[in-house]
Amino acid sequence: MEIIVDIEGQIPLFAQLVAQIKKAVLEDKLSPGDALPSIRQLANDLDLNNKTVAKAYRLLERDEVVQTKGYRGTFIHPEAKLNSAVDLNEWALAKLSETVEAVRDAGVTDSEIRIAFGNVMQNNTNKGN
Repeated sequence: MEIIVDIEGQIPLFAQLVAQIKKAVLEDKLSPGDALPSIRQLANDLDLNNKTVAKAYRLLERDEVVQTKGYRGTFIHPEAKLNSAVDLNEWALAKLSETVEAVRDAGVTDSEIRIAFGNVMQNNTNKGN
């Protein structure tokens, strides 16, 4: 599998990596159990910062597209194909859109929504989420 990133593009580099790995899984170019390059190796190959690749791998692990096996490496998750079809960003956007519409219908102003959202995020951050 070849990964190509567009450094000049508007899509963040970590998001490009996530999308390309998910696409490779969906197209059967990567199969369950296949090893991915180490963070350091992929960052070096693509001339990226290690933190960029690490962020992409963390998101892929969160989405259960990859699984990290300690020092043995990062591998394609057994349920990767099913999980690659799910876009948590799209899901979050849909849920937030529903909520905003509901509170607007109740008469809450956009300014009040922003303040409330900030307060909820702050409260959840303080709880360690």
